[in-house]
Amino acid sequence: MVTLQGFAGPWYRNLFRFLLLLSYIIPISLRVNLDMGKAAYGWMIMKDENIPGTVVRTSTIPEELGRLVYLLTDKTGTLTQNEMVFKRLHLGTVSYGADTMDEIQSHLRNPYSQMQPPAGGQAASTTPPRKAQSTAPKVRKSVSSRVHEAVKAIALCHNVTPVYEPRAGAPTEAEDAEADQDFSDGNRTYQAASPDEVALVQWTESVGLTLVSRDLASMQLRSPSGQLLTFSVLQTFPFTSESKRMGIIVRDESTAEITFYMKGADVAMASIVQYNDWLEEECGNMAREGLRTLVVAKRALTEEQYQDFESRYSQAKLSIHDRALKVAAVVESLEREMELLCLTGVEDQLQADVRPTLEMLRNAGIKIWMLTGDKLETATCIAKSSHLVSRTQDIHIFRPVTNRGEAHLELNAFRRKHDCALVISGDSLEVCLKFYEHELVELACQCPAVVCCRCSPTQKAHIVKLLQQHTGRRTCAIGDGGNDVSMIQMADCGIGIEGKEGRQAALAADFSIAQFKHVGRLLMVHGRSSYKRSAALGQFVMHRGLIISTMQAVFSSVFYFASVPLYQGFLMVGYATLYTMFPVFSLVLDQDVKPEMAMLYPELYKDLTKGRSLSFKTFLVWVLVSVYQGGILMYGALLLFESEFVHVVAISFTALILTELLMVALTVRTWHWLMVVAEVLSLGCYVASLAFLNEYFDVAFITSATFVWKVSAVTAVSCLPLYALKHLKRKLAPPSYSKLSS
Repeated sequence: MVTLQGFAGPWYRNLFRFLLLLSYIIPISLRVNLDMGKAAYGWMIMKDENIPGTVVRTSTIPEELGRLVYLLTDKTGTLTQNEMVFKRLHLGTVSYGADTMDEIQSHLRNPYSQMQPPAGGQAASTTPPRKAQSTAPKVRKSVSSRVHEAVKAIALCHNVTPVYEPRAGAPTEAEDAEADQDFSDGNRTYQAASPDEVALVQWTESVGLTLVSRDLASMQLRSPSGQLLTFSVLQTFPFTSESKRMGIIVRDESTAEITFYMKGADVAMASIVQYNDWLEEECGNMAREGLRTLVVAKRALTEEQYQDFESRYSQAKLSIHDRALKVAAVVESLEREMELLCLTGVEDQLQADVRPTLEMLRNAGIKIWMLTGDKLETATCIAKSSHLVSRTQDIHIFRPVTNRGEAHLELNAFRRKHDCALVISGDSLEVCLKFYEHELVELACQCPAVVCCRCSPTQKAHIVKLLQQHTGRRTCAIGDGGNDVSMIQMADCGIGIEGKEGRQAALAADFSIAQFKHVGRLLMVHGRSSYKRSAALGQFVMHRGLIISTMQAVFSSVFYFASVPLYQGFLMVGYATLYTMFPVFSLVLDQDVKPEMAMLYPELYKDLTKGRSLSFKTFLVWVLVSVYQGGILMYGALLLFESEFVHVVAISFTALILTELLMVALTVRTWHWLMVVAEVLSLGCYVASLAFLNEYFDVAFITSATFVWKVSAVTAVSCLPLYALKHLKRKLAPPSYSKLSS
């Protein structure tokens, strides 16, 4: 403008005046409108009755749910229920399943039935079980004693505490509280850090060996014959994600025997137990059935051995430097040549509607990666049963690699396969990422599904970061436990499930849901709608500022590039607020298809990932529309006014307000009653305010028929061509949603 003016006179003053006059081109209200829109989307998500219990913890990213390409999910507690059921006990030579548990009960009854019954509830007079079987036949003794030892180990090696609820109406005094507790089996519940632990203790109770009480120093079991067996807890070594095992040292009060029991993952226990030829094979067999396996072992200690260990253990705990390493070294001195007792198999069933939800997400173009800490066979089995990997699809199981050469060979073997799912362990992944990061990620991204097993929490977060860096696409992480927090926080969008493992994941995530199946509606309906609504709202707010800036530019150009405002005072304030805000903001209620249709046709979601709703192309279309309409409104008003300049303001501003209201109507795809109210209310406010704006309008002119036809003519020329173009486009190249809605 200043250049066209020819830099005449004090041009720098005109420069700043034009900056102020054309400042409406900067959509300052965009931020406010979008933030209010996001708050509205969050409210709609939490009020949706089809996904009860959903909480929106971050109100700034609901649109991210609408353009996800990668969904990274945990397995236990996310795809599965995290409700464990004991299914299998394997002793090496014999295996017990759900239909042969009664045999275990009879094996247990034999040793305990030959003991003396308890006198006054004390187990002091009981004889040790192995002595009780001295008269039994050799073969029978072998199987029975092994079953008995295995069940006893499972009943003792855990961190479970039995809890009894006080009887109804019991006194609240501390000294009476214990006396009034109901110690019956029906009133007992078990509490533990892991559902696996509870499942094992509940199983020992079902076969006859019941955990009755536990404190820091002792544990009491009740045998099938009803006698109490008391054990002193000498040491406990809790489970950690690094060691993958837990141990306990107990002393049998009746025999004074000291035993070190240990259970853990097969990878950790294989090197600890004595040589055997069945453990690895049976672990694989159970894992292929989808069972979670634990290896149980024991080692008998003499009093001298234990005292020696205790002194070294206490000394290690008191050391100032490298305490953790020294303590671990002392414990490892016990973990040698342990007697392998049994292998347990626990089943974790899939959550409701996991299969259709995963199918829906796949049809929506979302690639699903399962990152789990479980072993390869279990993860593969769950991937198949949940239909994450279809039954007909090839699976490439990445062989364990330890160096660059092996990784190169394995990657080449994988490259030759097409359209197959990838299953890889955390160790192999670490090696491949070290030497061939780009190649591995590029190949994995082409797979329909990826399963990473034996993954640590750090590795899960690292995988998310790699996907973001190499693909530039939006990622979503979903999990239910504390080990998923790093992954959830690293992803563009984090979803937490409130499950059995507490609320760590749910509180750290952007959205928390009650069940995995709710992800489908959250993405297909709310994510898609939020993205499309924000795209329309954002572009319309820009259009609103561009159109009035174009009118100002045309007006100044006609009047020899004078830096004079077209509209003053209240008109400019009212334009962006009272007259147009409600209809424009009502676009957050717009929807192109019904929620049921969006769930039925998840392919609609795939269109959003291409970014066609909000791109340079759509933005430039809106700029052209704004320039066209601004030019028509201004030139039309200048052509049609007769005598006074105030008539130009009246005609152009009224036509501008009507054009904005009609453009909202043109943009809307499905009408909501609040949209109609917003349109009528805004028009009513403008008409009512005309009576008070005498300084801007000539009352006699705006109440005449001439004013009405001139405004109608200008508005028609600015809007009708756009309506015609939209109708033509829908006829010649209809969008995918219009085919469904019709």
